[in-house]
Amino acid sequence: MPPRDKRTEIVIDPALSATLDKVCEEQGLESHEAAMEFLLSRSIRVGGNKITGRGRALYEVKRGPSD
Repeated sequence: MPPRDKRTEIVIDPALSATLDKVCEEQGLESHEAAMEFLLSRSIRVGGNKITGRGRALYEVKRGPSD
């Protein structure tokens, strides 16, 4: 099987373009593509932390007299 092109064409409306421009400026990125990659990786990282519970406080479990 020949290698597949992993690029995906994304239609960018003016509002999304403005948001990507802001992300580029804040994060020091050079292109909209880099801004989209940054936002995607950040979203995956934050979502993973929510699923695994990393960053949450841990509390001691109080055991009753039968334990």
